Amino acid sequence: MAQFSVNTNRFDPYKNFKFKVKWDGHYVAGVSKVSALKRTTEIVEHREGGDPSSKRKSPGQSKFEAVTLERGVTHDPDFEAWADKVWNFGAGPGAESSLADFRKDIIIDVFNEAGQTVLSYRLYRCWVSEFQAVPELDASANAVAIQTIKVENEGWERDEAVQEPTEPTL
Repeated sequence: MAQFSVNTNRFDPYKNFKFKVKWDGHYVAGVSKVSALKRTTEIVEHREGGDPSSKRKSPGQSKFEAVTLERGVTHDPDFEAWADKVWNFGAGPGAESSLADFRKDIIIDVFNEAGQTVLSYRLYRCWVSEFQAVPELDASANAVAIQTIKVENEGWERDEAVQEPTEPTL
């Protein structure tokens, strides 16, 4: 069982606005939103003939929901280059996919207000199932153009090596 350290001086929960996303050994520029990490385990209901008129429940298969990453449109090609490994129009017939390296592990680091890493999650064997290069464009709007990828994964886990830091005092 994991042993987590506890900071008895911290009262406030961590905020959701300080995070970074990493793959291929570097942080990806400009990620402004990451959807929730969600795991669902199916329920297997069963009943034995001699049991009372109620069902028993046990865990079945687990599935991990896709994660959506958003960032402002820039010249950084990371989202598009990864999406192109799954399907690339210009690659020619029979070569649209890069089956050798279209999967990546992703790391999501969460930071406290002082910029210290407080949580880290690793998502395994991820690949891009949806890519939005540019959003709907509107000449009357006043908004940032957002690029989006939806990433399928085969599971995630918390990095237990990341312990709660001693927070600085002023």
